[in-house]
Amino acid sequence: MNQNTDRLTSPEIANLWTHYIRETMGICVIKYMHKNIQDSEIKKVFQTAHKLAQKHLTELKEVFKQEDFPVPKGFDEADVNLDAPPLFTDIFCLHYIHTMSMHAAQSYSLAFTLSIRKNIRDFYYQCNITTMDLYNETLAVLINKNLLDKPPLYSTPDKIHFISTLDYVTDVFGNKRTMNSLESGNIYFNLEKSSITKGCLIAFRQVCKDKEVNKFLEKCINAANKHLGIFSKLLLEENLHIPRTFDSELTNSNVAPFSDKLMLFHAGSLFAAAISYYGTAAITV
Repeated sequence: MNQNTDRLTSPEIANLWTHYIRETMGICVIKYMHKNIQDSEIKKVFQTAHKLAQKHLTELKEVFKQEDFPVPKGFDEADVNLDAPPLFTDIFCLHYIHTMSMHAAQSYSLAFTLSIRKNIRDFYYQCNITTMDLYNETLAVLINKNLLDKPPLYSTPDKIHFISTLDYVTDVFGNKRTMNSLESGNIYFNLEKSSITKGCLIAFRQVCKDKEVNKFLEKCINAANKHLGIFSKLLLEENLHIPRTFDSELTNSNVAPFSDKLMLFHAGSLFAAAISYYGTAAITV
């Protein structure tokens, strides 16, 4: 039997549906940022990102058509105001697209492993490759512009050490041990993502006119500040550096470039990604 004639499984349907909505949202944000970016190198990165998102969207529509499945109602021209003045600096936009490429790579990888149908696996396989290419492109520009904040560095050990007692795991009792490289790496990684998230949330609250959405964004900002404080304290207590923040990489514009619906969805997706990263970090330490 041709595998492509098999019915879609529930994880396949859920992932295709979710990624369609996210791609439409991403295209709106990318188009707006691309129009306002002045730096030619960063602008080129967004051209790549837009091309990839459009390609993914076209392929997703084709899958829905083949399956006689209703195309989801995503975000479109009504959800983005391309004439709105810049809300983000070029530097913020570059860090934003770099972070989004990380989120996408993780999401596509998970969707690939949850897919059975060959055509669905092929789709996510290609998504993974192109997203890693985008990550490499954004990373190269960050390095070239000296904008990359590297995680803490550790001295190379002189010999192998083995954990011989449970004290290493249960160090909440008694003397606290030094943070290891795996722990500091995960904390730094999540601190970077929280900084970008907070920047987006502040920008959204700045332009959002709906009181209920603004109230939700305020709660999200408070949660992000709490996470930033916890992560920063953990690193600083170990005399390790923390990454830059992006609060100053926003303009004073109060004209909304996105609909309240898009900003609300984007805020939720950023926190969903954070929960996923926190879970991964928790089980690896």
